[in-house]
Amino acid sequence: MYISVGFFWLSHKLHPYAIVKSERTKGEGNISLLTPACRLAGFTPHQNMNESYIQIEMFPPDAETGDILLARLQEALEVQGFELVENAIVMYIDKDHFDEKVFEKILSINNIKYNQSIIYNKNWNQEWEASFTPVVIEDFVAVRAGFHQKQPGVKYDIAITPKMSFGTGHHATTFMMLESLRQFDPAGKSVIDFGTGTGVLAILAAKMGAAKIAAIDNDDWCIENATENIAANNCSVIQLQKADQFPSTGTWDIILANINLNVILDNFQPFANSMNMHSVLIISGILKEDMEKLAGAAQSCKLVAEISKERNNWLCVAFKKMDIL
Repeated sequence: MYISVGFFWLSHKLHPYAIVKSERTKGEGNISLLTPACRLAGFTPHQNMNESYIQIEMFPPDAETGDILLARLQEALEVQGFELVENAIVMYIDKDHFDEKVFEKILSINNIKYNQSIIYNKNWNQEWEASFTPVVIEDFVAVRAGFHQKQPGVKYDIAITPKMSFGTGHHATTFMMLESLRQFDPAGKSVIDFGTGTGVLAILAAKMGAAKIAAIDNDDWCIENATENIAANNCSVIQLQKADQFPSTGTWDIILANINLNVILDNFQPFANSMNMHSVLIISGILKEDMEKLAGAAQSCKLVAEISKERNNWLCVAFKKMDIL
């Protein structure tokens, strides 16, 4: 059974899509939500409440099919957001941007049934914030909203205002990236977070004692949100930058890139250029079936996968330079 977790509305820039996972139950029954990741162009928090949208209720047979289906829909359509309700996933899209032929072609691949209707706008961001629940990774780290109480028994406590930025820890990719920082301890090291969203990864690196941190995003809303979160967590070591490209100069001990496959592939060589033999590149935001493309790009840049982990059909892979004699 699907678990109702509320609505998620974000944008697509460095993150053309993001899937936010419910952590309310363990094992079977979990399903993911797909959302565009920071703010859709032309769709700001000050929305026109008279606008109308197409609401499409879809019924994928299982969580994995839902993840893949929604990723493909987001690649092909200009989707405003998705909602998870019992036994269904609901998509919201502006009437003027809905390509029905493309939509039907994608759903026909898995013979997925759906219902379609028209709805009027409401305060989606308020609903999204109300549905936010804390994420706790064992005794390592807790990510919570400011209105939650601190989680007892964890080493690192992160309070964020989620707003419309991707990176709360709910989705499998962010969850695995947070875990990876426990394995690749950033204490005393230089760290760059490319596609920072809420800034949660950079904030954890700062709390763990990283000596130098750059956090980069290309979306104004993400920069604003990350600025607030960095200040709320007293992480003055983080240098926040608005940019579309990975820096062409400098060397980093740890590179964090929780973004999408195409952006990762486009930046693989710049990533590799900024690494030394002791550096690690930690990547997520990629589906299991995309590993072959990722491995090919890594090989061409003389990088080798040192560690790979999987969660709900999503991958997190750590790369290092090949030891060429």
